[in-house]
Amino acid sequence: MKLVILDRDGVINYDSAAFIKTPDEWKPIPRSLEAIAHLTQAGYRVVVATNQSGIGRGLLDMVSFNAINDKMCKAAVQAGGRIDAIFFCPHAHTDNCDCRKPATGMFKEISERFGLDLKGVPAIGDSLRDLQCAAAVGALPVLVLTGKGKKTEAEDDLPENTKIFADLSAAVNALTQ
Repeated sequence: MKLVILDRDGVINYDSAAFIKTPDEWKPIPRSLEAIAHLTQAGYRVVVATNQSGIGRGLLDMVSFNAINDKMCKAAVQAGGRIDAIFFCPHAHTDNCDCRKPATGMFKEISERFGLDLKGVPAIGDSLRDLQCAAAVGALPVLVLTGKGKKTEAEDDLPENTKIFADLSAAVNALTQ
């Protein structure tokens, strides 16, 4: 099985320092939905793994979170793609959970759910914690320069073998060649 793991905010949709709290605030980054369609049509299972501390902070409830994800999934389908699963951490960084990236709990759950070793599986994100989580489980860390990506690229401690692309579309084009 071919699998790819995507972060949500800053990779698929525009990010916000104030958090994405409603479906109206969720706006796809240009070509991201087409990139998901390209992955789907190339035989990849597409999984989203996202930290959502806005839930734990009371900025966002589960009804709103589900409505945002429903909008995202429907938009992916309209573009010809599919998101197979969404994994999320609702905790704030002060909760010291094992699922908030860079901790590996979400990725371990993905591995168990899909019955797949994540070694070499592309994990595409825009933040250092996305890349660190990927590297910790043996996945391939892929940085996109959308969202927080340009700031992340400037950091000196990117995991070894991190691949860097302008956006999700460019990453997917390289992945599917």
